[in-house]
Amino acid sequence: MKPIVIEGTPKTPSIKFDPSEGVFEISGRSIPENSVEFYRPLLEWLDQYKEVPLEKTVVKIRLEYFNTSSSKCILDVFKKLEAIHKAKNEVEVNWYYEEDDEDMLEAGEDYESIIRVPFKMMEIEA
Repeated sequence: MKPIVIEGTPKTPSIKFDPSEGVFEISGRSIPENSVEFYRPLLEWLDQYKEVPLEKTVVKIRLEYFNTSSSKCILDVFKKLEAIHKAKNEVEVNWYYEEDDEDMLEAGEDYESIIRVPFKMMEIEA
């Protein structure tokens, strides 16, 4: 399985999902014109990864901002990860937020309350 790497733009996040390391990263801003279109390849890729996941998968989310339509797509990504976790594979989400960004912290906590995957809130100094 090949990694999926998408270079970030002012409106779309950088994506780096590497199946050989089991480390998946989403970072930057997520305000694409069409969130469903942007996230579709990730969801399809995760469906493939789910068939042969590594023993441990670490997901690093470092978003500075995302819009409402992106939030639904990010939830869909987490649901795929939850399925991998339910299949007895270790999955951990590291949710990064700047120390003064309570909105981003709350967003991470909201996802944590919905998805049955271990989350770690990671404060970064602004």
